[in-house]
Amino acid sequence: MRIQCWRGLRNGFLVALLALPIASAARAQSTALAGLLSGVVHMKTFINPDGRTAQTLGREREGSAIVIDSNGLILTIGYLMVEAHAAEVLTNDGRDVPANIVGYDHQTGFGLLQAIAPLKVQPLSFGKSAAIKERDAVVVAGFGGPDNAAPAVVVAKREFAGSWEYLLDEAIFTAPPQAAWSGAALLNHEGKLVGVGSLIVGDATGKGERMPGNMFVPTDLLPPILADLIVNGRTAGAGRPWLGVTTDEMRGHLMISAVTHDGPADRAGLKRGDMILGVNGEPVNHLPDFYRKLYARGDAGTVIPLDVLKDNEKQRVDVKSINRLDHLRLKSSF
Repeated sequence: MRIQCWRGLRNGFLVALLALPIASAARAQSTALAGLLSGVVHMKTFINPDGRTAQTLGREREGSAIVIDSNGLILTIGYLMVEAHAAEVLTNDGRDVPANIVGYDHQTGFGLLQAIAPLKVQPLSFGKSAAIKERDAVVVAGFGGPDNAAPAVVVAKREFAGSWEYLLDEAIFTAPPQAAWSGAALLNHEGKLVGVGSLIVGDATGKGERMPGNMFVPTDLLPPILADLIVNGRTAGAGRPWLGVTTDEMRGHLMISAVTHDGPADRAGLKRGDMILGVNGEPVNHLPDFYRKLYARGDAGTVIPLDVLKDNEKQRVDVKSINRLDHLRLKSSF
């Protein structure tokens, strides 16, 4: 009974989203819904053998991706395609089309690809992420058409800090959690794209309520960088400073849980188990605070004076930062 109720909610909400007349035939509703969701495709990527992310994220990756224009430009979450040398796109009607790698942006987490042949799908139109509010009804659509689309509710719009030196001033969190979140489309009540699926989280509200859900990157972040990604494969400018540390909040402290091999922190002598106390004498209390103090020091290339607890001794460690993209192997080497 519970499953039937959930399916009824899903189908009813998706049909309402299309704003079809009540008298419309079921076939017309199904066709319109399938057309709307045809722009959500399946993507498989093949990573450079010497890619820096191959060990942690895998040599082959797959998830959903979103067609955003009639020329086959495809938006997805960047970890699915970073350091890829080739990609394939599968449409809902079973057509397999190769795609070229276009660009990646570490700051937002977006990745772009371009199909090399017509996909014959309906591109998704952009809505305004900023207009989305808590308690709004939305749809999470992964590859697979209506069968892989489900209703959700926005439970929070708040900052998100990832342990891998990643900070969004405002991300969109939804519940209940959807299994196929990677690269999934977040659609508003008009069926327009407002977010790209990034993560599954245990506390979607951020209030310690243990409500599992998904985190989406707002698509409002794409227009300012889209032209740069298409033309240059990356955003213009020096970029934010990157250290190459994975940092976790543990009992009120910032503990380094991993150091990227041959990254700035590694070359400066930082190791797993070191504790970050501050930046240039200013204490840091949590990850967003650490990142903002880090970014405030200047662009990539600046030396970051870190205060750390190392071998039970407080030390100052100067780390010469770089742009994250300059550490990655974004071009094929074979």
